[in-house]
Amino acid sequence: MKTIEWREDGVYIIDQTKLPHQLVLIKCEDYERIAIAIERMEIRGAPAIGVAAAMGIALAAKKVANCGSLEEIKKELDKAWRRLQRTRPTARNLFWALERMKSAWSSADSPSQIVKKVVDEAIKISEEDVAACRAIGKFGAELISDGDRILTHCNAGGLACVEYGTALGVIRAAHESGKKIFVYASETRPLLQGARLTAFELKTEGIPFKLITDNMAAHLMQRRLIDKVLVGADRITRDGYVFNKIGTYGLALLAKAHGLPFYVAAPVSTIDLDITPDRVIIEERDPNEVLYINNVRIAPEGTKALNPAFDMTPGELVSAIITDKGVAYPPYDLSLLLRQRN
Repeated sequence: MKTIEWREDGVYIIDQTKLPHQLVLIKCEDYERIAIAIERMEIRGAPAIGVAAAMGIALAAKKVANCGSLEEIKKELDKAWRRLQRTRPTARNLFWALERMKSAWSSADSPSQIVKKVVDEAIKISEEDVAACRAIGKFGAELISDGDRILTHCNAGGLACVEYGTALGVIRAAHESGKKIFVYASETRPLLQGARLTAFELKTEGIPFKLITDNMAAHLMQRRLIDKVLVGADRITRDGYVFNKIGTYGLALLAKAHGLPFYVAAPVSTIDLDITPDRVIIEERDPNEVLYINNVRIAPEGTKALNPAFDMTPGELVSAIITDKGVAYPPYDLSLLLRQRN
């Protein structure tokens, strides 16, 4: 089943806030519902929200195609574009997809052509994501040895993409090739994407794994129970700085201290060659996500909390970046440029 799918009557997404206990599909009939789904994290993961934003623009085009002149239609699409752009600030794929959609409608010279161009482009972005994740899996599996015990963080599987995954795509590809691997999945507070989503995917795929709390990683590394760390990414700068789920930086430091390779898996669409690390916006989410689990308060009344959704891992802590165009190694300012232009 695809995480997100374009159909003639709307865009269907798996509601990831309900997993693993319920598999619920949400039907989105307009771009506002797509925007809300992204903000609520009913759909999440950098590649998936890029596809969602593209499909949001396609829905907007279908809604307004018969509502006025070409310029009026483009004005409405600009409105949808700005709304979707505001949903989440850190993931590069969201903005990358929206830029592609704007290029698609800007060159149209009739209402019918606008609809065709943006719908075709949204479907193309979705199809490209599937192919990119398969390629990431193929390249990354070569870095996985038979018997490896791999630590992963958050969820970078099919639920973070259209259907296959980035970091979990590598794990899936290695498993499918017959390698006997074992995965440690960190729970990933505060929203427990590892416990809820990664565990769900690994169990569904029949890949051996154990769930750990976020504070167990150092202990496992010290006991030599982990061979590699493998994570996804929401944005990667040209010098290899990786922005990913909060907690990633700590794992990279631990891997370095214990002499373990630290791998990042992401499509080239996640690479942002035009921004420096200090300009990337770290999303701050509702503190209640920290104070509550499943609507049950876990801290005393009056407690205040911080909730940064992402952190920054410097490139010198990253052993390699696995992309759909091949594996990039340091120095990243050269290798990532070559991968994106490949």
